[in-house]
Amino acid sequence: MKNKFNKLLFLFALSAFAVSCSNDDDHDHEDHSDDTAQEYKYVRVLVSDEKTAELSLVNPVDATASFFDAKFPKSALYTTESGRFAGIIHRADNLVETFDSGFEFHGDHVDTKGTAKFGALTGESLSPTHFKSKLGEILTFNDGDGTLSVAKESDVHTPGAKFTTINAELKAHHGAMASFTNGTYAITEKDNSIAGTLPEKVKIIDNTGKTLFDAKLVTTGIHGNATDGTYAVFGSGSGILVVESNGNQKYIAHPEGFGTAWFGTILETAYAGKFVGYTAAKGAYLIDVVNNSVTPIIENTKIMQCKVSYNQKKLGVLLHSGEINIFDLNSLKSDKKANIIAATAENSTQKPQLELTERFAYITSPTTGELLQVNLSTLAITKIKTSATPYRITIFGHENSAGH
Repeated sequence: MKNKFNKLLFLFALSAFAVSCSNDDDHDHEDHSDDTAQEYKYVRVLVSDEKTAELSLVNPVDATASFFDAKFPKSALYTTESGRFAGIIHRADNLVETFDSGFEFHGDHVDTKGTAKFGALTGESLSPTHFKSKLGEILTFNDGDGTLSVAKESDVHTPGAKFTTINAELKAHHGAMASFTNGTYAITEKDNSIAGTLPEKVKIIDNTGKTLFDAKLVTTGIHGNATDGTYAVFGSGSGILVVESNGNQKYIAHPEGFGTAWFGTILETAYAGKFVGYTAAKGAYLIDVVNNSVTPIIENTKIMQCKVSYNQKKLGVLLHSGEINIFDLNSLKSDKKANIIAATAENSTQKPQLELTERFAYITSPTTGELLQVNLSTLAITKIKTSATPYRITIFGHENSAGH
């Protein structure tokens, strides 16, 4: 009798354990990846304000926002390589802040690490402007003195953590940098061969600021850059400047008929050796640095915003007319085209800003204090209340809905 009783207890415990494990699996890795009508659970949108220091942290899933106070208004916003953190750039006030989404990616799921909050890591430098994040680092180029500021993502919550300075003995200029996978940097330099604040050439340095490879080409001005870790690509008046970590440099010619136009914006894609070049004078083009080719994606002189999606597989283009165009960056075919917002005057001082995920486009409405969430499948629009005068936005977190 006792043995039968013990067997029953064992079977009951085994059954409970199986149910418990089954429930844990369902709960811990719940995934709505096929639910295209809804944004991924762990995506967030951070919005700065033009006139106040208020930040709006938008949860697109339930169309709500929570609010935080940055140090200053009118900040530029960027996302770090891991997707977990945002960089908040106060150029005019010589300050960089960090902000934590609270979401940490683990390959097949996302862990929640406390609540969304500011990081302890800050940076103080002269006119921090250009932002990049690669190899676990956060970088700014400081226009005020031509230095780099660098910190590690892993130090965002280290009490008292500060960005450190890399001084490559450069003149102050409106510059940029790019990280290579071997840990070196391509950095612009100014030799005053042209007037103004734009640099003319690019050299390779290490993390102490030591020059490893001098510039091989001198341009008529550089603005805009991106890197895939192997190639660093810079927009230049002399041609598209391609730089490698071994010091090799080359130009890719602009398309025929460009005249004096050149790409002032270069964007990274999900495809090795391929970048998007954008100029308001001509439109957006795919740059293939391996095949030395430049292919039109959209040729239009009325583009208001041109952005690569969060997964870097789509290109979103918002025209002044209010029309949005979505392109697949693999096929270069148009995925969607529709009038989505009212027209914006080309001389408007504060224009709507665009960012997009795999499933949605996000557009600020500076006059109504809203973020518009546009479903890329149905074009349905959800309006989410933000601070009164939304200024800049960045998407961070992870395009994933599986969590613990």
